[in-house]
Amino acid sequence: MFSLMIICWFSCGTATSSEQAKPLVVHTDTIPTPINVPDTLSLNAVGDIMFGSSFPGTGNLAPNDGQDLMKFFTASLQDADLTFGNSEGVFLDHGGIAKDSGDQVYCFREPTRYAKYFVDNGFDLLSVANNHVADFGEAGLQSTIKTLSALPLHFAGLQNFPTAIVKVRNLRIGFAAFAPHHGCIQLNDIAAAKAAVIELKKQCDIVLVSFHAGAEGVKALHVPKHKELFYKQDRGDVYSFAHQMIDAGADILIGHGPHVARAMELYKNKLIAYSLGNFCTYGMFNLKAECGIAPLLKIYVTGKGDFIKANITSIKQVGEGGPQPDPDGGAYKLISTLTATDFPNSQLSFPGNGAVIRH
Repeated sequence: MFSLMIICWFSCGTATSSEQAKPLVVHTDTIPTPINVPDTLSLNAVGDIMFGSSFPGTGNLAPNDGQDLMKFFTASLQDADLTFGNSEGVFLDHGGIAKDSGDQVYCFREPTRYAKYFVDNGFDLLSVANNHVADFGEAGLQSTIKTLSALPLHFAGLQNFPTAIVKVRNLRIGFAAFAPHHGCIQLNDIAAAKAAVIELKKQCDIVLVSFHAGAEGVKALHVPKHKELFYKQDRGDVYSFAHQMIDAGADILIGHGPHVARAMELYKNKLIAYSLGNFCTYGMFNLKAECGIAPLLKIYVTGKGDFIKANITSIKQVGEGGPQPDPDGGAYKLISTLTATDFPNSQLSFPGNGAVIRH
């Protein structure tokens, strides 16, 4: 847990996104025309990313060393002011002690050279607050910090790296990440989380909060309005957490962790995406049924963080994984249905072609 002293720990920098227009890759879902207004922000957001693990053996590393995993979506990921994702696992070439995960081995050790793929594909912000950041103990944690710190991107969610502030054009964007897991900034310490968001909002125009929480799998598609337990672990009350973060000053809430997409909600003109599922997870993830489809979510907000519109490009992962275009628009249909069921009064509409608008 962290205390109110978090205000002393911010890391700052300038976004690497370019001001020049970038080519679009248009898939089944239509990417909307960019809003070229100085005081608006476009944000790409995706869920879990794990490029391949060298543990327990190199058989879980992707062909061509994983360089091509995002090839269908590189241009789309680059086409926003900021691009966000959740980095599952650690970047470690050797050493460390794998955590005891029982009969199943779910420890993700990515070669350090793979971290550059985030930059190659346009990512600016990463959450490292998740249940795999401590997979290889302190050695894995320190190697991950060293590896990501050497790259032109920003990450948050760890005790010494709780938040980041990024400047995009004339806007200051604050970023915080939380999870109910060892080594992370604690999602279940609501008072401290609120204090961090309040302090970020004092310094920034827009505050983005990421959370890795909730139960996992196809039985966890719906957003309950209570705490979720998974293997007897308290995975948080994501509904209450999201609302309290917005009450404290957050403008965009992006969830991940359940390994499936979940509903979206508009609360006080702020967008909450409760889970973005598995975006690029090679080799060691269950990609069956809803676990194999996910959104590439593009969000437009005003300079004050109020929702304007969004777009969902549906992706699917087949075989061992890696995002591919989904001609059936599965993620868009799923999120539309879940939103109507879980948040019937949310004020969001899904009129087709990937569009998400306020009704």
